[in-house]
Amino acid sequence: MTGAEPITSLQNPHVKRLVRLRQRREREAEGVILIEGARELARAVQAGIRPRALYSCPALYSPEAADLGPTLPGERFELSRAAFEKVSGRENPDGLLGVADQPPARLPDPAPDAVMVVLHGLEKPGNVGAILRTADAAGAAGVLVLGRGADPYGPNVIRSSQGSVFQLPVAVLDEAPALDWLSGHGFTTVACTPDAPRTYWDADLGGRVALLLGPEHAGLPQAWRQTGEAVSIPMHPGSGADSLNVATAAALVLFECARQRRPQVTGGPA
Repeated sequence: MTGAEPITSLQNPHVKRLVRLRQRREREAEGVILIEGARELARAVQAGIRPRALYSCPALYSPEAADLGPTLPGERFELSRAAFEKVSGRENPDGLLGVADQPPARLPDPAPDAVMVVLHGLEKPGNVGAILRTADAAGAAGVLVLGRGADPYGPNVIRSSQGSVFQLPVAVLDEAPALDWLSGHGFTTVACTPDAPRTYWDADLGGRVALLLGPEHAGLPQAWRQTGEAVSIPMHPGSGADSLNVATAAALVLFECARQRRPQVTGGPA
């Protein structure tokens, strides 16, 4: 629609569809995802995801969006400020929103020292997105999402991950196939749970390791705790806290995995 008049009506079919697509069932029915924001769209395109359609509002452009917008693929539609704010999921949108095909599930070809993150029943998009971002930063091989937790490609997860969801192999699996894949590739499972007697910094996290994380209110199911080892994060004796936010816990253990994989320097000055 290059050169066409901007869409201004909030009753326009494009506007109505984008509002519907904020719901998971509507995205799944169409097999698409929403990608909002210049940074997130840039990372999606870098990962080979090409938007089918791009919706823009130059009046809302951030400097990054103004530079990126003209370079993005997809059929283009310009929206008025009011129309874009209607379809946006953000308080301060930057004027770019794309609709792309749902990425296929991806499983890595794991290296001998690969770290996988397994999310069991996590429902808060902010936590899932933060874990994806941390997993990317810490060099994890991929993320498995079990069951019907938060949609890893939901708009709020994409935003919280700042596009890292597109950089990692991510797969939504049922429990049995996930466990079969992990055991078939020789992963040691490590359940992160507050009542484990061994602290995460005392555990051997070398080799192929799968970190198991469950929701804060319920934790991991007993069956998953018993699949391998378990580690905890010790609380200060004077603290009233008995656990940490799951995204914070994931960050600590992921970077301990990274620390244990540092090249070991031997020897000294001659």
